Amino acid sequence: MSGDGAREADAEAGAADVSGMLPGSVVHARGASLSHDPVEGWQKVSGEPTTAALDLGAFAGAEFGLWEMSAGSMLDVEADEVFLVISGTATVEFLEPELPSIDLEPGSIVRLGEGMRTRWTVTGAPLRKLYLVESGS
Repeated sequence: MSGDGAREADAEAGAADVSGMLPGSVVHARGASLSHDPVEGWQKVSGEPTTAALDLGAFAGAEFGLWEMSAGSMLDVEADEVFLVISGTATVEFLEPELPSIDLEPGSIVRLGEGMRTRWTVTGAPLRKLYLVESGS
């Protein structure tokens, strides 16, 4: 295999094999394999939520990748981030600062701020998003 087929095969090989995307490569956002771990004790609100992440590299001073959460509810402290929901549904409640909650569905684009405290409740699992954060965050 050579050219485009080789880059696509490398990207589809699995999370452990993707250390950063090269120009002309592809990762299938909905089909990429992600390995889940239980959330930390302080984060768990209800159910047995798990999360997974796949770092896809850096571009223009920002890191990007995939993040996924199974059904359940968890707390989090956010980074300065922009994300696009690829699949699943959820509600994000803003605890600090207090803001109206938002409902997520495929196609939702969201901006979070550094230090925001949130509660994520995933109803249509798994919730998968493509995230973009400042390098080093």
